[in-house]
Amino acid sequence: MSDSYGVVGHPVAHSWSPFIHGLFARETGQSMTYRLYDFTPEELEPRVREFFAQGGRGLNITVPHKIATVDIAAELTTRAAHAGAVNTLALQKDGTLLGDNTDGAGLVRDLCDNLGL
Repeated sequence: MSDSYGVVGHPVAHSWSPFIHGLFARETGQSMTYRLYDFTPEELEPRVREFFAQGGRGLNITVPHKIATVDIAAELTTRAAHAGAVNTLALQKDGTLLGDNTDGAGLVRDLCDNLGL
């Protein structure tokens, strides 16, 4: 059985995330699925909770849902709390959802490592 992941946004059909994560899974020998989930703001919370109730392991969150997802997470990392936004939801061993935000760290790493700034 493969682990289930995805990206949530509205719209989200343009995302390359399933392709990118599929390549990553093949390269690392992981058995996983990664799908696009186009949820309207009104259906965000119930659909996210349904995803995890059905065995989902994690979601990436994109526009327009990053701020609203703060209220879905049971716990926030320091950087998500500081940003007031979540771009990653992960199911914890105790069944709760951890919200994180990797946007700032990713930008800083790219600027430093790839552009030498």
